[in-house]
Parts: sequence; C-alpha cells; structure tokens
Amino acid sequence: MKQKCLHKVLATVSIAGLAIGAEFLGCETNPYTHRSQLMLMPESQEIQMGAQAYNQVLHDPKVKMSTDPREVEPVKRVAARIIEAAKSSKYASIAQQFTWEVSVIKDDTTMNAFALPGGKIAVYTGIFPVAKNEAGLAAILGHEVTHALARHGAERMSQGMLAEGLVVGATLGAASQGINPEVAQLAGGALANYGFILPYSRKHESEADYIGLLLAAQAGYDPHEAVHVWERMEQVSKGQPPEFLSTHPGHGTRIKQLESQMNEAMSYYHPTSGSPAAELPQEPLK
Repeated sequence: MKQKCLHKVLATVSIAGLAIGAEFLGCETNPYTHRSQLMLMPESQEIQMGAQAYNQVLHDPKVKMSTDPREVEPVKRVAARIIEAAKSSKYASIAQQFTWEVSVIKDDTTMNAFALPGGKIAVYTGIFPVAKNEAGLAAILGHEVTHALARHGAERMSQGMLAEGLVVGATLGAASQGINPEVAQLAGGALANYGFILPYSRKHESEADYIGLLLAAQAGYDPHEAVHVWERMEQVSKGQPPEFLSTHPGHGTRIKQLESQMNEAMSYYHPTSGSPAAELPQEPLK
C-alpha cells in the first residue's frame, strides 16, 4: 500500500512540475482504518511545532489557567485514562513517545479542546456544558488525542504543500497556453481547496470520531455518551456551513456514523471503578 501511495504522489508532483525528491515523499497507513496518509513532514518536526504552539497558548497573557479543583481534577482524571488507553492501543508506540501535558483554560465562552503533536492537551471550561459529564469529556478528548496520534496535522500540512504545488503548476501551465495566470490561480486554488483539502479534513474528523470512540470505551467510559455530546453540540451550533463547504462533517452525519460504530466500541468497553460519568461543573446550555 505504501508503494502504491508513493507512486501516486510522485505522479501528481510530476504533473505539477515540482522538483521534489522521492526521498522527501512517503505514506503511512492508519492502523485502524487502513487509510493511506501522505506525510511530507518528519515526526520530530511535527512534535517540536506542537510543543511551540502549546507554549504560545499557555504564555498568552489573555489566557487564564484554571486552578479550581472542580475543573482541573476531572479533566486530568479523564485525560489520564485516555492516555493510558492510547498507550495500549494500535498507536502504542507513538503514545509512549509523547511527553504528555494537560492544562485547563478558564474560558467559559470557548467550546473547545485540543491535543497537539507530542501529547499537549488543553481543555477550555466552555466545553463542559457540551461534555456534561466525564464520559462526554472522554469522547471529546479521545477525538482530540486521535488527531495527534494519527498525525492529522502533519497530513494536513502535507496536503497543503502538495495543493500549493498543484496551483503553482496550473498557473505556469496556463501562462504557457496564453491563459490569464491570475484566473488560473484562482480556479486552481478553489479546486484544491474544495476538491482536496476540505474533503480530506472531513475524513480526519470522521476518523478521529471513530478512533476516539474506541479509545474512550477502552478507557472505561460508556461510548454511547459520544452521541449525546454531538446532540448537545448540534443544539448550540446553529447556522453551521453546508457540509460540502465545511472542514467538519455535519452533526447529523457524525451522529449516524457514531451510532453505526457503537457495536464495535462496546466490544472495547469494560467499566472501571470510580465515577466515570460524574457531572462536570457548568452553566446551563443556551
């Protein structure tokens, strides 16, 4: 599979007229979905960039870190279980190499959480009403951690590099045929964006939903809560763009996909002691 993907990339680069050596091109295969992934960036560089980005966020004077045990302790408890699940998953080798860090950002207006390459995790308190409980937070963190483990960031950057090369190649080719280069560049950019980058991004999101569901279940959290998370997200995220113009699948699409994967997730689910479904501190959803 790697050989096939490499040949496909080389053919595309040749069409674009790019002088990129074969030694810089490569593919990886997702161990869960068996999808081929284009990777033009070394893992070490990706981890370094993740650490730099994480430090920038934490040292931003506008960012306030939570020290409230009611907010920090459940996040760290859930993250620890997800990390342990990752270390015994099909991503065990990369998960064990990460230097994991977990931070809680006090921002009740931001519904967000992220996990950067290298295992740098941050959760905004604004996501608590959507997560509602620790099982819901596990679904969210399983999703975010999967992005880091599956190297989706490096893949997106690789796709961007390739797409940029395609636009450059199209522009040069148009100029040689007497076509206005600016028109060709605009058309090529739209084609690369809507026909290549956005669809792949939706694949990343669906992949993270799926693998994150399995990680949460493996960590001892009821995977059914993932469906409720997206139901609550749909409630507060009105007016999202049409799915074909979005980097994320529609909420309804995500819910249907998760429901179709639930039997497999339940095979990973073994409840652990403690209170994995404990409620998170939160304000009512609006």
